[in-house]
Amino acid sequence: MAINYTVQAEVVDISADTPKAEDAFLVDTNVWYWTTYPNATSHIPNHISDYPGYLNNALGASAKIFRSGLTLAELSHIIEKTEREIYERNIGNSIKPKEFRHNLAGQRGRVVSEVQAAWAQVASLAEPLAITIDSPTATAALNRLKTEKVDGYDLFILESMRTHAVVQIITDDGDFATVPGIQVFTANRNVIHAACVQGRLTIR
Repeated sequence: MAINYTVQAEVVDISADTPKAEDAFLVDTNVWYWTTYPNATSHIPNHISDYPGYLNNALGASAKIFRSGLTLAELSHIIEKTEREIYERNIGNSIKPKEFRHNLAGQRGRVVSEVQAAWAQVASLAEPLAITIDSPTATAALNRLKTEKVDGYDLFILESMRTHAVVQIITDDGDFATVPGIQVFTANRNVIHAACVQGRLTIR
């Protein structure tokens, strides 16, 4: 089933955009995953290759690049899942996530090494965008949940952006396109098409 995005953000097609020195981007987890984790590039759609290049161009233009601490949690989960899937293909059998985590010391060591290496790159390229997840922040996130169709991690990422007055995000996640008041820099063709049809595609 096709996803029917109601686009409220300003959407920028990164394949037709050049980053500027005055830009200040939060980089979403999916972009860090494809940029910092070697095994991520083995089975991805063609448009995904646009993200590492755009991020490099942003760094070259001296744009500000930010990261969320929540990205470490998401990145760890995705890398572990990918490593488990690689292991399953190699042995020709499936294994439960907790069995993979606890019963295979060598594989666990590999996961930890990959996460550490990926996060070291993230930390070296981006400034932290801090957030304290306290009661007021949780309340604000719950209020967002009523009107913005994003997942739990993204609720807090959006709150961190609001707190630090960052409005630009580089992401492949179409959910962010439904959030008003931000600029979504993406190569996601479905999002770009929806934004074009709905008059929300921005050319800078």
